[in-house]
Amino acid sequence: MFDKLTNTTDNFVVTILRLALGAVFFAHGAQKALGWFGGYGLHGTLGFFTQQMHIPWPFAVLAIAAEFLGSIGLIIGFLGRVAAFGIACNMAVAIALVHRHFGFFANWSGTQGGEGFEYHVLAIAIALAIMIRGSGAFSIDRSLSRSL
Repeated sequence: MFDKLTNTTDNFVVTILRLALGAVFFAHGAQKALGWFGGYGLHGTLGFFTQQMHIPWPFAVLAIAAEFLGSIGLIIGFLGRVAAFGIACNMAVAIALVHRHFGFFANWSGTQGGEGFEYHVLAIAIALAIMIRGSGAFSIDRSLSRSL
């Protein structure tokens, strides 16, 4: 089973997708987990998720872990399929709970009540590519799949 999760090729295109998704979600995950980049940190984010959004505590913890630990996994290329799955799930839930109410487009003009879900669709598409093809070149998964 582990070999199916880590199996990948030297596909450099997937590497670009993996690193881009990992970098973007590292910033978002660090906001939630560490309070970096203007975020509220673990305590503040858990409070918002559980009290304001009424997300059960275990799911709130999983969401934060998916963004923060998943982004690190993507950057180093370790269990990229699992990391991408967690991020895709986060984005699907974000669309369903929040962003679908504001339409497709981001709030570029500042006239909407919130952000649309176009960004989330792109993140899901990139995550799907990683789930299908693996972590690609320059990844721990690639090193592991060679040794297996």
